[in-house]
Amino acid sequence: MRVILRTAAAAGAVAAAGAFAWGSLVERRRFTLRRVTVPVLPAGADPIRVLHLSDLHMAPWQKAKQEWVRSLASLKPDLVVDTGDNLGHERGIEGIREAYAPFAGVPGVFVWGSNDYYGPQPKNPLRYFRGASTEPRNPRRLDLEALSRYLRDDLGWTDLDNTAAGLVLRGLPIDFFGVDDPHRQFDRLDEVSAAMDELDEAREEPAALRIGVTHAPYRRILDSFTRRGAEVIFAGHTHGGQVCVPFFGALVTNCDLPRRQVKGLSRWRSGSRASWLHVSAGLGTSIYAPVRFACPPEATLVTLTAP
Repeated sequence: MRVILRTAAAAGAVAAAGAFAWGSLVERRRFTLRRVTVPVLPAGADPIRVLHLSDLHMAPWQKAKQEWVRSLASLKPDLVVDTGDNLGHERGIEGIREAYAPFAGVPGVFVWGSNDYYGPQPKNPLRYFRGASTEPRNPRRLDLEALSRYLRDDLGWTDLDNTAAGLVLRGLPIDFFGVDDPHRQFDRLDEVSAAMDELDEAREEPAALRIGVTHAPYRRILDSFTRRGAEVIFAGHTHGGQVCVPFFGALVTNCDLPRRQVKGLSRWRSGSRASWLHVSAGLGTSIYAPVRFACPPEATLVTLTAP
């Protein structure tokens, strides 16, 4: 019996080591483009191609990730939606500039995640099983202002943190609204509502579409966005679970989102209303947890179409 137990323990250790090696050395760099279609545009409208990017957690030495993101410009998106956690290092802005340079002039919108504010810290991964991660101790502030200037001034993207804005895409007027990072409770839904009311008052006709943008897909945010008439909601933050179990899926979501909706396209319902929800599994990891398993890094081309 002891021999059997020792053999089983040794086999388990080998399997665990192999899984970690795969997740750290292979799958973490297996960048994947997903494509989904969402039927939300008015009849007869031309499709709108939206590139959803999230959770790059960029460090300056991550050249392969930078080059892969650059290559996505060949998709010729009509819009880029960036749902936060761009930075993963104090010099992460260097990698972001390299990755996003080809998107200058392409319309875009963005919101912040907590890792745009604070640098990464080592964490015990088992803590995620007790609930969402907590406020870091003695966090290192990152250069959010430099990142904001780059996205707004160099790329021409629109900041949606706790506000709303209107854009015209393929001839259609579209209203966008978003919140600052809900994971750190930086969201201000009252400010969003006021900004949306101002948009409504300024319009002679209603927008053809309403889109909500958040970093972390907490239920309170999704419910509020859905009640305010968002046909589509974009979010990130979850990393798709980051370490998943084949044929089972994510173990954690790092928020109160149901596990079954941890990534990809689903429907979110609040009362009598419903929105399409797209959660990106993201492109990066913390530099202190450089592993993905059964959950490759991803970006998504979301094509909005007429029914």
